[in-house]
Amino acid sequence: MPDEGQLIYDWNTVDAPARPTRPVSVHDETLRDGIQGPSVRDPDIDHKLRFLHLADELGVGSIDLGLPGSGPRAVADVERLAQEIRDQRMRIKPLCAARTLEVDIRPVVEISQRVGIPIEVAAFIGSSPIRQYAEGWTIEQMVDNTRKAVRFARQKQLPVLYVTEDTTRAQPETLRRLFGTAIEEGAARVAVCDTVGHSTPEGARAVVGYVRRLLDDMKPETGLDWHGHSDRGLGVINAIEAAVAGADRIHGCALGLGERVGNTHLDLLLVNFRLLGWIDTDLGKLREMGEVIAEGTGMAIPANYPVLGKDAFRTATGVHAAAVIKAKRKGDDWLANRVYSGVPAELFGCEQVIEIGPMSGESNVIFWLEQRGIAPSPSMVKAILDTAKQANGLLSEAEILKVIDRASPKVARASGQG
Repeated sequence: MPDEGQLIYDWNTVDAPARPTRPVSVHDETLRDGIQGPSVRDPDIDHKLRFLHLADELGVGSIDLGLPGSGPRAVADVERLAQEIRDQRMRIKPLCAARTLEVDIRPVVEISQRVGIPIEVAAFIGSSPIRQYAEGWTIEQMVDNTRKAVRFARQKQLPVLYVTEDTTRAQPETLRRLFGTAIEEGAARVAVCDTVGHSTPEGARAVVGYVRRLLDDMKPETGLDWHGHSDRGLGVINAIEAAVAGADRIHGCALGLGERVGNTHLDLLLVNFRLLGWIDTDLGKLREMGEVIAEGTGMAIPANYPVLGKDAFRTATGVHAAAVIKAKRKGDDWLANRVYSGVPAELFGCEQVIEIGPMSGESNVIFWLEQRGIAPSPSMVKAILDTAKQANGLLSEAEILKVIDRASPKVARASGQG
């Protein structure tokens, strides 16, 4: 077989942006920001524990365990998850969100002390003029809140991520004062937030580039997070642009859950970072992660959802299926997974599936039968294809076997399903 470069001319590489200059990690917000979605159910602790383990196995670097300041259930769940990280010696690092108020940060401190591991405090405050006006805040009040909150967390020896909500609509000088204050008080990281999904890719690149230069002037070792939302459907591309512009930790939520239309899709970040070559993590359990969080939150995965949806790697269209089948007959899974797909199925523990429906051709039927050890006689193939052409959707296995039983009863019974 020819090598990959001869079979695929990759226009993505012709005018590709520069790779990130720093290693990029992925941070999960599913169990905090994700469950704030109006239609999302807060998962029980068993689902949260399963999700935590899968996130760790998938190479997610850090995870927001919740907002303990919101009430007793949040405190209990955060503490149980922190205990699991400790007891199972997980690589994933815990984080908790808190307003820039001591009353919110204190529960994080207490959980950290009881469990005996550091928990990063993500202390957040609004930063845009529109938010300041609505809240009646002055810049001096915001600076004072920032100083007190970061100082309190650092006095309790917890690492701090300082988060400015609505950064993508904030004035440069406001960001300079707020970030400068947080860094003076010992914040190790700061976050640029597209809280209302306002940014375009150009906007994400501009604000992250500005903040990165700001941090380089103040304290170059300061980490920079990007936290995006998908109100304009730009969550993933904005995250990629943010990483190239200097953000070294990117936030996301599984299935894109979150307020309004949701946050940047965590799973699609992992998919794209893997395909871009920015990470080399084994993503074989990505679908399982999606299924666990879908079950726990009551949010079904759409059939056409990239990689995780049931239709992501299956086809019943004759032309498409024929190309995949020809590749499979060459005995080459690499070829079969790419000839009609831009996302290689094997990277995610999946394979191409051929179905039969009204848009199918004979090759679909013959392949389907051969895969099940049934000899595809011309009359049987015609009977199945005639039935498929009259249907308004895919034929189920039971429907196909009924056709086979009518066309050749002995064959259907021999298959053990007649």
